[in-house]
Amino acid sequence: MRGIGTDFEIRSNATVINGQEIPTDSWTNVTPTVLAKINRKLHLQPQNPISIIRQLIESNFQNFKTFNTYSPIVTTKQNFDDLYIPKEHPSRTKSDNYYFNKDTVLRAHTSAHQLQGLASGENKFLISGDVYRRDEIDSSHYPVFHQIEGVFYTDNNVAQLNAELESIRNEKTSNIELVDNTIIKPDNPYQDCHSPEAVDLISAHLKHSINFMIRNLFAEEKDLKVRWIDAYFPFTSPSWEVEIYYEGKWLEVLGCGVVNQRILNQAGLHNKIGWAFGMGLERLAMVLFGIPDIRLFWSEDKRFLKQFTPGKINKFVPFSKYPPCIKDISFWIPDDKWHGNDFCELVRGVAGDIVETVELIDDFRNPKTGKRSLCYRINYRSMDRNVTNEEINQIQEKVRSAVRSEMNVELR
Repeated sequence: MRGIGTDFEIRSNATVINGQEIPTDSWTNVTPTVLAKINRKLHLQPQNPISIIRQLIESNFQNFKTFNTYSPIVTTKQNFDDLYIPKEHPSRTKSDNYYFNKDTVLRAHTSAHQLQGLASGENKFLISGDVYRRDEIDSSHYPVFHQIEGVFYTDNNVAQLNAELESIRNEKTSNIELVDNTIIKPDNPYQDCHSPEAVDLISAHLKHSINFMIRNLFAEEKDLKVRWIDAYFPFTSPSWEVEIYYEGKWLEVLGCGVVNQRILNQAGLHNKIGWAFGMGLERLAMVLFGIPDIRLFWSEDKRFLKQFTPGKINKFVPFSKYPPCIKDISFWIPDDKWHGNDFCELVRGVAGDIVETVELIDDFRNPKTGKRSLCYRINYRSMDRNVTNEEINQIQEKVRSAVRSEMNVELR
């Protein structure tokens, strides 16, 4: 299978993408739909809100080196092992990731390049790019999204850490109502190789840097509330998530923490201590620009793109919203080893971005036979044109056929 208008080809024994030939095996599950997105690079298109958010974040870290052209094709070692993600961790599964083969994957996070950044010799840098995860289908989830990763490290001694913290204390965060009751404790601990005083100082540097960035991004928000809560990540300890209170609810915007010292040691930085954060650009862009559907970021409709200007945040003005076409599909599944992400991936592969949402509306088990039946509701809606019921019926039949043949279900 060869991509139309894109530089990829799926062969029986290999996937060829941008001139790179990658052998296939039993782990291979990359799809044409996803491969076709690799060269779009929305984070580098100046008028796209994804790129605008990236540039605004970068402007808050003016002395940081930026890396935004790393290839999204990485090894499983980069994506998991180098970050000390446990072998049996659910984030490694085929249902959550796009594998070329057991050793090669589309990155699931920009953290896959953390060692590359550390190897550059820069002690403060940002990495941005497209990342890939198999997921549900709705207005805020898409198999390709974008992240930005920030890393800072310095000498692991109290005098240097005090100096680094003092150098940023003049950055104002006065418009933030800060909620931070976090303390270092056994389930979110210091690393044994770090002194409590050093961790407290590097954590203060991290928190001040993040609060300053959020204040600038939400400069127009009059009553900005920011909340820090404890979290767990294999590649940082202690770890936190940051939430903002926006339009009546708390929204998670990033995860961060003190870098796992073993990662710094891999880069030969045994006497350093550092912090890292990672955040999704789509979520921020949807909030700040008021964009209601994640598919819009991929639109090439001029009515969308012409609304945005680099360096500025302005609210999206909706153009005509076309009516939906709703179809249900019900089937008996062969066993309980069912992954909704795999079903969504198959639907998206057949129907493309015309699928707005996929929702499980019924999960029934026959009390006599023990067989399990699922019913999904598929909402079809184009972002830029009307669709006819006849057109959607044809697509739905293709979906039903693919589900029956590829997922071994019995249609109802």
